[in-house]
Amino acid sequence: MANYVLAYTGGGMAESQAEQEKAMGDWMNWFGALAEAVVDGGSPFGPASTISPTGAVSDGGSSGLSGYSIISADSLSDAVDKAKGCPVLANGGSVEVYEVMPIG
Repeated sequence: MANYVLAYTGGGMAESQAEQEKAMGDWMNWFGALAEAVVDGGSPFGPASTISPTGAVSDGGSSGLSGYSIISADSLSDAVDKAKGCPVLANGGSVEVYEVMPIG
């Protein structure tokens, strides 16, 4: 088993209270289905800055990431299969899946 970071892009926050509650329910149901595979449910990202190699700072993140989660899976393919149920996809977002490489 290895850990994988699910990096979310896009998706956005629902506008109405009812839509927000449904979205939260969708996320909780998905995490529930993943069960023990959820290592860290993660969080959405807020304001960001980007630092260039020259040290210049600009507002906003250059990658457009909107949040993350960490799951465990048997392989990259298994992690991708688990990520296919992510609620961010239903809101027009995307998920990038990265294996966390152990150090040491």
